[in-house]
Amino acid sequence: MIQTIQKDKLKVLVLQDRAELGRTAAAMAGEKIRELLAAKPEINVIFAAAPSQNEFLEALITDEKIEWGRINAFHMDEYLGLPDDAPQLFSSFLKRSIFNRVAFKSVNCIKGAAADADAECERYASLLKEHPADIVCMGIGENTHIAFNDPHVAEFNDTKMVKVVTLDMACRRQQVNDECFAAIDDVPEYAITLTVPALMSATHLFCMVPGANKADAVQRTLAEPVSELYPSTILRTHDSCVLFADKNSSMIVD
Repeated sequence: MIQTIQKDKLKVLVLQDRAELGRTAAAMAGEKIRELLAAKPEINVIFAAAPSQNEFLEALITDEKIEWGRINAFHMDEYLGLPDDAPQLFSSFLKRSIFNRVAFKSVNCIKGAAADADAECERYASLLKEHPADIVCMGIGENTHIAFNDPHVAEFNDTKMVKVVTLDMACRRQQVNDECFAAIDDVPEYAITLTVPALMSATHLFCMVPGANKADAVQRTLAEPVSELYPSTILRTHDSCVLFADKNSSMIVD
């Protein structure tokens, strides 16, 4: 049985476990993709790279009714300073999980090893302006970040679409908790991220947040005032956003 919670404009679905969360989110996202493709020749989808997305992405790529060749794929953030072939890169994660497993019309990756990070931000922002996002498939960080918009750099009225940011300690520690890096000193201190307005500009948002380590973030997303101190609270203002939690990540939600 699915529990539904409504907080402002945000719809929250609480599923039994990660597997059910992944299947349910993929079914809803797949339905929305087909609906959009029925009205447009192609659409643009932005994906998050994190273990929280595993079950969702695995279920989504099995949807045989999706016309992947009419979808332009993007992602929302990338570490700076890692080599192009580093397995920890978010582009590497997404290539393993979805980008290399279905035949997109185009796959557009942020180049974390670019010699000029600011120029790379401008290049990627231009791509996003040419291909306005229809759907964002995302998560929420343990510190309530969305993409790499940690509380100290999140700007709800950011004038940029893509920017260079420093990662706070909680964010870097999460990368170790997620077993993406062996130790905190291995986690890069800088990254490129889509800004909050860039994410919020998408027509539809699907936000997958499983696991007990995300329970506090889910609670804050729903209970705290909408504020840059808790970046994910902005999701409550979007006209079409669904947050998918499981019993573990929602265990302290009233």
